[in-house]
Amino acid sequence: MTSTASPRLERGARSLTRSRSRRRIPIGAYICAFVLLVVFLFPLLYLLNTALKSQAEFVSNPVGIVTDPQWGNFTTAWHKGDFGAYILNSVLYTLAGSIIGTLLTLVLAFPVARGYIRGAKYWSVVFVLVLFLPNALITQFQLLLRLGLYDTQLGYILLVGVGVGVGPLLLSGFVRSIPRELDEAAAMDGIGYWRYLFTFILPLARPALVTVFILQAVWIWNEIILATVLLADPTKFPVTVGLYAFKGTYGNQWPLLAAATFIVAAPLIVGYVFIQRYLVNGVVGAVKG
Repeated sequence: MTSTASPRLERGARSLTRSRSRRRIPIGAYICAFVLLVVFLFPLLYLLNTALKSQAEFVSNPVGIVTDPQWGNFTTAWHKGDFGAYILNSVLYTLAGSIIGTLLTLVLAFPVARGYIRGAKYWSVVFVLVLFLPNALITQFQLLLRLGLYDTQLGYILLVGVGVGVGPLLLSGFVRSIPRELDEAAAMDGIGYWRYLFTFILPLARPALVTVFILQAVWIWNEIILATVLLADPTKFPVTVGLYAFKGTYGNQWPLLAAATFIVAAPLIVGYVFIQRYLVNGVVGAVKG
């Protein structure tokens, strides 16, 4: 009996080993990841390659690989474009606007996800529709003008802060994964709504809130339309408007323009390297919820 069962066990073990080895090497997934990596990295590498060329080398061979890197292009672009002041403005707008937008998202999404307000399901539809509506620039301009906030940093921060985008949808999905029994237990203990929201739900929903903050920050950092319409003083411009002004002056000097573009994009690139896991965790948690 042992001799007849042994070959079967060996064959089963070999088949299980082969199946495990096949699962351990997902060649197709690696190929797709490599293709996506090339697609996303190629523009950055091409931009960096252009930024390191001299004007003469770019004119003679625009698409060739740089032979004599000109690292001084970044210093020249930094000083000529006054990007230090613009970046400080963008940091202020991004941090303040993202904090306002994240808190506003929490206040909006939690009662809708729990159904604590009338017509909660219709509010979810409104969250989706808002993503497809055009920006009401004229209305926003008139609003700030009548409030005396036109061409002020506070007015711009308030407007970019209320642009919550996809945040309420993400947070609503995440909140649904938090047990409703926790709400009931807090109510029985006499904990008020706002205290419960900010001392219990906020820590529990931290992954989704970090994701909302990141998405809001990326949008504000790259925003240029509202800044062009609502800000007239050059000392208050964000870095995107500064880059646009730099292009108008040095548009024919492509290496300098590429260096300036890389300077503007570098904070987002560096930031993404450190915060990508928070972004993925928040999105996955919202989808599961």
